[in-house]
Amino acid sequence: MNVRVNGARGCALSRDASVRPRSIAARIASLAAALLMAASATGQDYGDTPYVQTPQNVVDRMLEVAKVGSKDYVIDLGSGDGRMVITAAKRYGARGFGVDLDRRLVTLSNQNAAKAGVADKAQFFERDIYETDLSPASVVTIYLLPEVNLMMRPRLFAMLKPGTRVVSHDYNMGEWPPDLTFTMDAPNKPVGRDKTSKVFYWVVPAKAAGRWRWRSAEGGAQRDFELLLNQNFQKVEGTLAADGKSVAIEDAKLVGDTLTFVAKLDGPNGARQEFSGRIVNHGIDGTVRTVRAGATQQGAWSAARTEVWEPRHYTLPPPTLVPPQ
Repeated sequence: MNVRVNGARGCALSRDASVRPRSIAARIASLAAALLMAASATGQDYGDTPYVQTPQNVVDRMLEVAKVGSKDYVIDLGSGDGRMVITAAKRYGARGFGVDLDRRLVTLSNQNAAKAGVADKAQFFERDIYETDLSPASVVTIYLLPEVNLMMRPRLFAMLKPGTRVVSHDYNMGEWPPDLTFTMDAPNKPVGRDKTSKVFYWVVPAKAAGRWRWRSAEGGAQRDFELLLNQNFQKVEGTLAADGKSVAIEDAKLVGDTLTFVAKLDGPNGARQEFSGRIVNHGIDGTVRTVRAGATQQGAWSAARTEVWEPRHYTLPPPTLVPPQ
């Protein structure tokens, strides 16, 4: 972990104007002191920003959670000694690169990749994370300060494809709820008294918000459907209307570009329709499964977005830098 925030090291962030810069500075100073102690304890001296290794067992678990495979491209932000991308390449056959600000760590990482026999799959660059193109990634791994996570979050949504997996060591993404989180033992962790690590996992969601319409033949008659979807990160809710009736959708889930939901337009005793489809630009293609009176029928489902509105998380105010005082 060795990063710069917009060219400045050690800046704090706040979403709340009432948060005092001094209190934030104290929190950052406290964390920096802990990291410096850890660097000293482990014999590391890699420059003026402390470097903290992710324990190997945590690296292994993060890659396992992300289901990394040979077709994946892994980008590690704050790559340290390169163990994340090197492990992904050596164990799973994945390709990728890491970025870090410390030239000596970058050199060390490329040497480690060569020693591991994966220099053709794992490369490392001296680069600011804010100048890094993340678009090739199918997996992004992160071990950054919590404030930096918040600064990176809009870039993740702007640059990553729906379905990209994001795994963070120890720190979350603020309002973006993880799809999975857990605490694990980390006996070799150089910081903290508990010797545990938190892992947070997300799948980047597609933009599902908007007005969707389609026409379907049921019982020889044509029915026009209208789906209104609101979205906040991967959480979706909305209504489905047909024949002048409108009901709230149920069990709505958005995982990457896959949308699923259930609707009961004909009341609790009527047909249950289970929709599942993949969002590509302004279209959805998938299937609808209709359960009526014990009988099940499945057919194709296609919808077109006729009106677009931004997901709620795109309207969140960005975090702002508050220089320590």
